[in-house]
Amino acid sequence: MECMKKKELITVFRMGSEGHQDIDLAILTALLKGANASAPDQLSLALAWNRVDIARSQIFIYGQQWPVGSLEQAMLDALVLDRVDFVKLLIENGVSMHRFLTISRLEELYNTRHGPSNTLYHLVRDVKKGNLPPDYRISLIDIGLVIEYLMGGAYRCNYTRKRFRTLYHNLFGPKRPKALKLLGMEDDVPLRRGRKTTKKREEEVDIDLDDPEINHFPFPFHELMVWAVLMKRQKMALFFWQHGEEAMAKALVACKLCKAMAHEASENDMVDDISQELNHNSRDFGQLAVELLDQSYKQDEQLAMKLLTYELKNWSNATCLQLAVAAKHRDFIAHTCSQMLLTDMWMGRLRMRKNSGLKVILGILLPPSILSLEFKNKDDMPYMTQAQEIHLQEKEPEEPEKPTKEKDEEDMELTAMLGRSNGESSRKKDEEEVQSRHRLIPLGRKIYEFYNAPIVKFWFYTLAYIGYLMLFNYIVLVKMERWPSTQEWIVISYIFTLGIEKMREILMSEPGKLLQKVKVWLQEYWNVTDLIAILLFSVGMILRLQDQPFRSDGRVIYCVNIIYWYIRLLDIFGVNKYLGPYVMMIGKMMIDMMYFVIIMLVVLMSFGVARQAILFPNEEPSWKLAKNIFYMPYWMIYGEVFADQIDRKQVYDSHTPKSGI
Repeated sequence: MECMKKKELITVFRMGSEGHQDIDLAILTALLKGANASAPDQLSLALAWNRVDIARSQIFIYGQQWPVGSLEQAMLDALVLDRVDFVKLLIENGVSMHRFLTISRLEELYNTRHGPSNTLYHLVRDVKKGNLPPDYRISLIDIGLVIEYLMGGAYRCNYTRKRFRTLYHNLFGPKRPKALKLLGMEDDVPLRRGRKTTKKREEEVDIDLDDPEINHFPFPFHELMVWAVLMKRQKMALFFWQHGEEAMAKALVACKLCKAMAHEASENDMVDDISQELNHNSRDFGQLAVELLDQSYKQDEQLAMKLLTYELKNWSNATCLQLAVAAKHRDFIAHTCSQMLLTDMWMGRLRMRKNSGLKVILGILLPPSILSLEFKNKDDMPYMTQAQEIHLQEKEPEEPEKPTKEKDEEDMELTAMLGRSNGESSRKKDEEEVQSRHRLIPLGRKIYEFYNAPIVKFWFYTLAYIGYLMLFNYIVLVKMERWPSTQEWIVISYIFTLGIEKMREILMSEPGKLLQKVKVWLQEYWNVTDLIAILLFSVGMILRLQDQPFRSDGRVIYCVNIIYWYIRLLDIFGVNKYLGPYVMMIGKMMIDMMYFVIIMLVVLMSFGVARQAILFPNEEPSWKLAKNIFYMPYWMIYGEVFADQIDRKQVYDSHTPKSGI
């Protein structure tokens, strides 16, 4: 009876009733009704119970007053607990992510222990190249190194740039308490234990601590999406992908990060489910990027191409096409928009549809034929980046108005007065546009654009390479004289200039440090083989200039070196639409064939050791034994059984004529 005195605090739960099917909903409703808690406490309770419907209907009501910063704390808790619905609800009710996300809060999110298991700690340990203590606190600079490691190539994260490192040092270094006090922040992030201070200080960068934007990020949804991807929170990552700018770039970056993390998980012998889940997440983001590109291409082809070549300042100044190549997203690159863009970029300003190779070769061999080729206008090149547009404007000034403009206007007025149809007027306008395409580009500009087109550079290189191979054939097939002939000097010059070109490629690459430039350059297979071939040729040239017997050794090196330069033709064949697929297929088959070679090597070695031990039991220790183990059995694979060495005495007696016959 005492309980009935406060009926308003009693909640009746009917099992099986349609109105109250969840007992946790009834319990939470009773708690909110009975406890005279504040709105932030009620929100925390609903967040702990993961009941966004209660928060939406009973907590976020009209006229509810919220203390300053209470919703931001709830947002932090929702992110830590991976409550996507609560994050969405808080954003709908006025939480500004630009104001919420600070450097300290983002770092706290990276160091949370809640949520699904992830590989972030192992990645940080790999980039730091050493064991980390159990209580190691991950910094945003560490995250920047992880992102650069996963993205690969010349990608540069904003967290590792000089300005951010200097700001981070001012906030979390020796000046940290003063800086946080000026920024109005609490000192809730302890310093990393065991940190060593160095006398070398980074170059000072002017930072206005009174600026309220100094501790915030210009694109908070970018940073939070990357955080969700690295922490393996797929639903949260998809939610942040839907908000903010540059959706296509974010999808491609997430695709690349998930794919790289899946590769690292498989290399570190982790549970297979982690690698499979990351690969699945990568496919999801890749599909989103393709769907977005397809939708953009259907709406406006020109703008879709510009979208692929727009330089993204927040993503290391890369373009969406470069990000797709880095992620090896074949479906994205195979899309019609990407292929049309690549074709236009391959042609440069040349307007050719049929027999482009023959026309280019004819233009190279007979330069006057360049005048007969058609060229594109600036308006026909939507793929140009901002830097290319500025360069083109400097090279090609605006044309003065045509003196026939007034005459054309008079003709149009006369046409209207005479009552001609609109179809004839539009047809005349189209014809004028076609004629203007031929007269806008001057002669000097045509010559420049012809030799600057990628397809022309490719055929120039191919023809020069074929000529180089012919001369190389000549010097290895004929007798080598004491001093190099003219043909040999040309070959030496070609190799020397090729080496200079490789050095230019390294120095002009995107990474800032020389060591990083070399690492990125060596990631390409053909660059490594080119380096070996050039060094081998240099050794052969030095020996060839000496007296005998070194000159003969140099000639042998020449003969071995030309094998590689013939194999190098496969890289040129890869451009052809007919030969290219076969080259790729053979390359993949060679990798798979290595496993069969290893298995066959085991059988070959077992037979070779037994054969050598039985036939030659009295051999002395020698390195020739290693050769003899494989030499004879290797040729037996091809059917050579060495019959004359099997039972030699009987074979000799059968061929010896008997006496008296």
